[in-house]
Amino acid sequence: MTAEGLPSFDLVVATVDRTDELSALLSSLERQTYAGFRVLLVDQNEDDRLTPVLREHGALDLTRLQTPRGLSRARNTALGHLHGDLVAFPDDDCVYPDDLLECIARRLAAEPGLDGLTGRSGEPTWASGGAILTRDNLWNRAISFTIFLRRDVVDHVGAFDEKLGLGAGSPWSSGEEIEYLVRAMDAGFRIEYDPSLRVMHDVKQLVPAALRAAGSRDGASVGYILRKHAYPATTVASKLARPAAGALIALARGDRARAGFHLATLRGRATAYRNARRFESK
Repeated sequence: MTAEGLPSFDLVVATVDRTDELSALLSSLERQTYAGFRVLLVDQNEDDRLTPVLREHGALDLTRLQTPRGLSRARNTALGHLHGDLVAFPDDDCVYPDDLLECIARRLAAEPGLDGLTGRSGEPTWASGGAILTRDNLWNRAISFTIFLRRDVVDHVGAFDEKLGLGAGSPWSSGEEIEYLVRAMDAGFRIEYDPSLRVMHDVKQLVPAALRAAGSRDGASVGYILRKHAYPATTVASKLARPAAGALIALARGDRARAGFHLATLRGRATAYRNARRFESK
């Protein structure tokens, strides 16, 4: 706890390639109305490009760590350096509203039975109402840069699955935070989705080929998680039916790019679900 009687934060930021975006995030942290946090910056660059950026933000309580590329690997490196009461995982290209950490610290201080919070991204398909997270509803209520967990949740759940996440070298290079929260759900932790907590993050406009690649990657991650955590057949069927329906709707509207995205998502989910056990055993 800090002098204000509020919980302290460790902010785990894995970064690679970006400098301007990282500087914008660090600037937003300098503007926070609550200063009870430190930054664990995991640098995955092979060069020293971050030194000028960090010099500009020298007032922050920041620890710089270094690892080879791999998002889950980078976060796992930081988990060994935690001291705060709360842990968050901001992306290196997101921006925190000025009062975000204060709002979360006050909420969790007032509700000791709540083990964590997730907030809303800019995705239009996200749920507009609050809810306690479950294995079934968390898919559109959590993303890494809007997750805030008590330290004991992280201590219990442990490391991120390094087969997931950007740079993992597997077909499923996303979804690492969803898999992490599934384990938290299975352990009985109580985490709430609060859509009033918003983190700013650009939604990139992708050309059709990149959109299909994203659908295949993210779809594969979902298939892997469904298989790893033994989701029931009804849930698997639902997760396959949604992109199939999306493709049909997009075709009816003449949107071939969106249809291609949904079909790639469907193929990714189905293929990964069939093959995940083979990779899980390696």
